[in-house]
Amino acid sequence: MMMGAVASFVMAILLVAAPASLASTPAPSAPPSDQSFQNSISGFLRDDTRAPLPEVTITATNGTFTGTATSAANGSWNIGVPEQGTYTVELDESTLPEGIKLADGQDNPRDVTFSQTSNLSVIFAFGKGIVVQQQDFGQNLLNRLVAGLSFGLLLALAAVGLSLIFGTTGLTNFAHGEMVTLGAVLVFGFNALGLPFWLSILFALVGGGVFGYAQDAGLWRPLRKRGSGLVPMMIVSIGLALAVRYVIQFFFGGATQQLPYAQSAEVQIGPISISPNNLWSLVISAVVIAIVGVVLLKTRLGKATRAVADNPSLAAASGIDVDSVIRIVWITGGVLASLGGILWAYYRPGVTFDMGSQILLLIFAGVTLGGLGTVFGALIGSVVVGIFVELTTVFGLAADLKYVGALFIMIVVLLFRPQGILGRRERVG
Repeated sequence: MMMGAVASFVMAILLVAAPASLASTPAPSAPPSDQSFQNSISGFLRDDTRAPLPEVTITATNGTFTGTATSAANGSWNIGVPEQGTYTVELDESTLPEGIKLADGQDNPRDVTFSQTSNLSVIFAFGKGIVVQQQDFGQNLLNRLVAGLSFGLLLALAAVGLSLIFGTTGLTNFAHGEMVTLGAVLVFGFNALGLPFWLSILFALVGGGVFGYAQDAGLWRPLRKRGSGLVPMMIVSIGLALAVRYVIQFFFGGATQQLPYAQSAEVQIGPISISPNNLWSLVISAVVIAIVGVVLLKTRLGKATRAVADNPSLAAASGIDVDSVIRIVWITGGVLASLGGILWAYYRPGVTFDMGSQILLLIFAGVTLGGLGTVFGALIGSVVVGIFVELTTVFGLAADLKYVGALFIMIVVLLFRPQGILGRRERVG
């Protein structure tokens, strides 16, 4: 009966998003027609003095498709492509400014292949060959560090909620990935219904909080009252994750959809090239996590939450309403997971029915690496995972294996420090 109540709630929320997958026209704020493809090839053109190269023509071809772009005043260019795969990218050297030529050893045209993400970056070096390539490596390293920090902080949003839930209830919630997915799906659905973009985000966050509350009220609290063990509850969370995931797929569909403003050219901030979406993601994540930290450290609610996480029985004996605290934690975890899902949809970019499950292991890695049940440990662990994931591609690891590398690091750390970075050593038995 309780499972039926939760399933009914999930279906009611997803009915809001269902028309989105059937919409034949884009939302009012959708990208212009030349950015309508979900996948793109892009880059920046700069000479060996870092000066931008405008008005240069680049072409991408794949079978019968041919796309062309001209670099903008800041050197940026972007070609939308209909599908992922291998493309031949060619720079028209006749359109280069006088005195500028490709560096020695640069392949032009060259074949490039998509991997993991829907945006593929291509770098053309100009000038003195090896010197420029070294500069490109240094800039690429710096850009990957910033991208890793942005990725790590959005992972931390979801990881903090998961850590709060584990700390107060002891539950390892495998349905947390679906809470991440729900945030992005609801934004897409509400926006497709014609709501303003900012209002769609607000409603999606509220929906995430309501879903967290419904889970606790309809499922986890009754199981706690019955004295269910943590292992059976964990198995229930796996079943809930599968059920919600495929309910989302039934209503949303299996295709990748884009949120408004998902495609944007990178901007240059000093030596760093970053997309506006990643920059906003970094700022928003940092601000929200800082607010959560202040609440936990400075407010009565935060102190009560930490008391329940430390010892629920002692907290109850001290007059703290443990059930109320846990309920608030579930709501907060749902909101944070939804926000993380929205930012993840821009980082990928794209919304899919299984996008939360794709990073669930990375979220667990961040929580475990930082220390189970410790909020600030989850933050540190997630940032470490995010940066490591992005840096692995700089040093030659295939993009398809970058997530594996992060999980390997987690295993190595836990072999030598099982409690994690900020976790407390405990005796078992």
